[in-house]
This record gives sequence, C-alpha cells and structure tokens, in this order.
Amino acid sequence: MLVETKQMVPITQLQKELTRTIRNLSDSGKAVYILKDNNMEAVLLSYQEYEYLKELEEVFERHEIKNMVETRMERYDPKDTVSWEDVKKEI
Repeated sequence: MLVETKQMVPITQLQKELTRTIRNLSDSGKAVYILKDNNMEAVLLSYQEYEYLKELEEVFERHEIKNMVETRMERYDPKDTVSWEDVKKEI
C-alpha cells in the first residue's frame, strides 16, 4: 500500500497538534498515518470512512457465510439426516 509521506505523523507531533490534525482530516478526507518509533502504529480515519469499512466488512462476512452454506449444501444428502427425536434419545 502506498502512503503519502505528508499524511504520516509521528505520535509525539499528533499529541501536540491533535485538534488541527482532526480538522485537516475532516476537510481533506485523507487518512492520517500515525508513526511510533518510525513504524506505522495506527490510522486515523474520518467517521464516514470508518462506517464504510465496517459495512464492507459485513458484506464480506455475509459473502463468506453464503459460500460456506453453498459448499455444505453441495454435500448435503437427506438420507444422512438425523431427526431431533433421535438426537434427544441419544442424550
């Protein structure tokens, strides 16, 4: 992933300039990459971007579940079904 270096902020600078950084984030919509000891530590996103990513995560999760169900249904054989009554008898 390519990151613009001007969007990288050391954590000590962020502590001093948090309000200005958040205002710039709101105005530009560009994420801020937070560095700690010259390593990428965190990313500051707009709330709209965060919500978009959470919704995208849910879509991927539903897609994964759908694929799992389809795979299981391909191997489903009604003859191998055990009734609930039989299960209760085993307990």
